[in-house]
Amino acid sequence: MGLCPDELRHLVIRPTLEYLDQYSLAAETLLMGTAAVESAMGYELKQLSGRGLGVYHITPRSHQLLWDQYLAKDPDLASRVRGLASQHEFLLNPHSELTTNLRYATAIAWLIYVRKGKPLPKADDLPAMAKFWHRHFHSRPHASVNAYIERFKSLKKQSNLAA
Repeated sequence: MGLCPDELRHLVIRPTLEYLDQYSLAAETLLMGTAAVESAMGYELKQLSGRGLGVYHITPRSHQLLWDQYLAKDPDLASRVRGLASQHEFLLNPHSELTTNLRYATAIAWLIYVRKGKPLPKADDLPAMAKFWHRHFHSRPHASVNAYIERFKSLKKQSNLAA
């Protein structure tokens, strides 16, 4: 059983993007599609054939690189992101936050895209969103642009998503 798409969107993704002062419909749509293709909306929290963790299947290596190469250069943003993490668990096992803390994982997933410095496609351009995911995030070994589109269309049938 995965996550309810509308609840993930309204209770996790949108508030997290707003907290980071980076909300847009395109960003929200991209993260919904990412969750759909990477983990089937949380149905697969640990990637069976890889090391990806959580609803976005972020690898510990990607997580560490984001902190070391991107967030370390922006202390204000790093502080905001750190504010989403749990007090003690983050210090003991920061990668576990990717599985157990949806808002933290959402912030990290979003910043993986942001650090690339590329403009987002329009929220309603599903093929462009799929290509953007594949080029800048893609962690599933056999996932393709077509897989993103199929999972997103399936997700759309279950929710009120744009695109």
